[in-house]
Amino acid sequence: MGSENSGWSLILAMVISHKQIRAMYNDTTIRVYQAYGDAIADAALENGTFVAPSFQFARMTWIKPSFLWMMYRSGWGMKESGQSRILAIDISREGFNWALEHSFLSHQSRKFVNREEWLKNKNKTPVRIQWDPERNLNLQPLEYRSIQIGLSKLAVDLYVNEWIQSITEITMLARQIYCLIENSKIKEAEKLLPKEEEYPLSQSLKEKIEAD
Repeated sequence: MGSENSGWSLILAMVISHKQIRAMYNDTTIRVYQAYGDAIADAALENGTFVAPSFQFARMTWIKPSFLWMMYRSGWGMKESGQSRILAIDISREGFNWALEHSFLSHQSRKFVNREEWLKNKNKTPVRIQWDPERNLNLQPLEYRSIQIGLSKLAVDLYVNEWIQSITEITMLARQIYCLIENSKIKEAEKLLPKEEEYPLSQSLKEKIEAD
């Protein structure tokens, strides 16, 4: 199982740039993932969006376009009770693009020599960008990165009240893929993975979120 995955990962690494947003999307929406416990998940599915008091608007909430990175973070929904329910959230591409346009890297890039200036800009920006190693089916790190987007303040309100178009629970899908992997049925597991493709970005936006 390991060698088959390694070969596939090598092929992907040859055609995917180091930092690239890959996601399921159509002309109007893009899918992101989050994992929560029962209280937040049940309320979100009932209301079609996240609601108080189960969802805390004052906290930063992280959305992830990569299915396998979400599986890594949540341990296929089995890591901890607070991440036992996997949700697929379809949000407007307009909203997603707004988040990227109003984002700031979570680490200090070479653009900012002065740390105080960097912190000042960081604290006034409602969206954080973080790049972490993408994962394969065994949840091992790959050579290229996957984006995480942290929403706070105004961005959280827009996400909950305007951007979210639908919420679907995919916990059982995650468990099904995990069981196939555990039984060395890699091809069957791959067929169930969401079809993620490179998300189109303007050159200026690409440079903004991929800066080192």
